[in-house]
Amino acid sequence: MHKVIFDTDPGVDDAMALLFLHNHPEIDLIGITSVFGNASIETTTRNALYLKQQWNIAAPVAKGLGETLDPTRPHVEWPTSIHGDDGLGNIGVPETVDLACDPRPAHRFIIDTVRANPGEVTLVAVGRMTNLALALRDDPDIAVLVKEVVIMGGAFDVPGNITPAAEANIHGDPEAADVVMTAPWPVVVVGLDVTEQTVMTRKRLADIVAAGGRQAKLLSDISQFYIEFYEQHVEDGMVVHDSCACVYVVAPQLFTLRSGSIRVVCGGLADGETIQKIDDQLFPPSAWDNLPSQNVCTGIEAEAVLDLISKTLALEPAA
Repeated sequence: MHKVIFDTDPGVDDAMALLFLHNHPEIDLIGITSVFGNASIETTTRNALYLKQQWNIAAPVAKGLGETLDPTRPHVEWPTSIHGDDGLGNIGVPETVDLACDPRPAHRFIIDTVRANPGEVTLVAVGRMTNLALALRDDPDIAVLVKEVVIMGGAFDVPGNITPAAEANIHGDPEAADVVMTAPWPVVVVGLDVTEQTVMTRKRLADIVAAGGRQAKLLSDISQFYIEFYEQHVEDGMVVHDSCACVYVVAPQLFTLRSGSIRVVCGGLADGETIQKIDDQLFPPSAWDNLPSQNVCTGIEAEAVLDLISKTLALEPAA
């Protein structure tokens, strides 16, 4: 059983990933931490509570901070054209949800939960890396207590999706991402190199709804706005970025990895670019030296990943 804290900015594809984690029988979802990105921190936290309520998720929700690790960074506008004004595809999420957050800020929740479960917690982070970087800043020693960090973000051998150089999650807080990539915990980066190969078609989603009942119907409703956005990028359906990171936790054999130290460009024309120095490649002394070797996903069995996502989303929990 994999104990998972899900660090997320719901967000349409975040919602799909959350339902995957909730439904998969090998996942013990022990916490949800909100981060800003697809919407403001108030909206993403409200959305996390809403999904927790609608899907009867037991895991507590802890609210993250609403600014980048470097608070002087200029604000990037919320991607309302992708996720809607409410962050969940304009389905009409109520302004308030009658559930309380955990009293601790997200980074403190991460620290306390990792320390209570040494060597057992996997952090799955599918938004900006701010909460993880804050946790490391406040308690650097937790790095050796974390089982694994699985990130949806980055673009290594393909262009970015927010600039030609950068993927949106990393670009949103590059300083935080660089802290996370260079920390002494095991990181797997599931980025655009593989996620853009996984397209959830309208038919596949309809089949999930037919098999999965009420939970899947809400997910489908949330996803329609996102699918309409993706019509300009893929022929039919939507790319399921965040769910790929969740699949890695339970089925790493479906991915091909490449190891090497990773740095994130902070500032300038290539702000947010992720660059890996591949192990065994020789260079003069550089900023990649003497850093942990982390894993980047460079290959994916896309159909098998989509099949596992579909099967898991269609599960209806016991009454």
